[in-house]
Amino acid sequence: MGKLKYIVSALIPLLLVNIAVAQPYKFKALVVISRSDDHIKMMTAAKPFFEKLGKDNQFEVDYTDDSSKINDGNLKNYQVFVMMQLAPFDISYSQQAALQKFVEQAKGWIGIHGAGLTGTEFLAKNTRYWQWFEDFMGGVVYSPHPAYQKGAVIVEDRQHPATKNLPAKFEISDEWYEFNKSPRPNARVLATADESSYKQNKPMGDHPIIWTNEKYRRMIYIGIGHDPSVFTNQSYVTLLRDAILWAGSK
Repeated sequence: MGKLKYIVSALIPLLLVNIAVAQPYKFKALVVISRSDDHIKMMTAAKPFFEKLGKDNQFEVDYTDDSSKINDGNLKNYQVFVMMQLAPFDISYSQQAALQKFVEQAKGWIGIHGAGLTGTEFLAKNTRYWQWFEDFMGGVVYSPHPAYQKGAVIVEDRQHPATKNLPAKFEISDEWYEFNKSPRPNARVLATADESSYKQNKPMGDHPIIWTNEKYRRMIYIGIGHDPSVFTNQSYVTLLRDAILWAGSK
């Protein structure tokens, strides 16, 4: 009995130290998704996906389709903003200003698929264009995308924390967003679309599909992510996990 008490008394300080050191969350992320009818299936599937991803990797997730959450007061609670198919023209001027301020304060931003819809094509009449966001995206303007189809992503930069655990190449089905030009002069390209693996609308030649703008501390755009099938693609899951962990890191 005396020996048991000794063992227990020796273990208690260690347990208390572990409890004190252990943190429930590394950081907090806000995921704001588009309310567009085109994204209903994704809206439904993404919520449990992000919640599980956060639980498994020790970051807290708040998930919403309410863009009014994009304000200075609320954004102070987060280290990472995930713009999930939410287009820049679908948020108000005040929300644009709050998000710009968030990014310029060196917080993390991850744009997925429709978040990259730059340009004036979709703007309502008499709507002010958010030029800062186009520059933020590397100075590119979205062009009409080809049909949804299977293609391949070539991982060009495997030194970056967001892509270091990806294979050199992986297949995925998507819309393969195209732009008026490559963002390469203004961005660090992490991966490109293999245009030989699918039928383009207008071939870009140099076709980045994942990149960062290193003028900002933690920014990454992921052009693929049209529908819930991506959540069953292990390479894509790894990409999102590592991108969020990188965006939330100190």
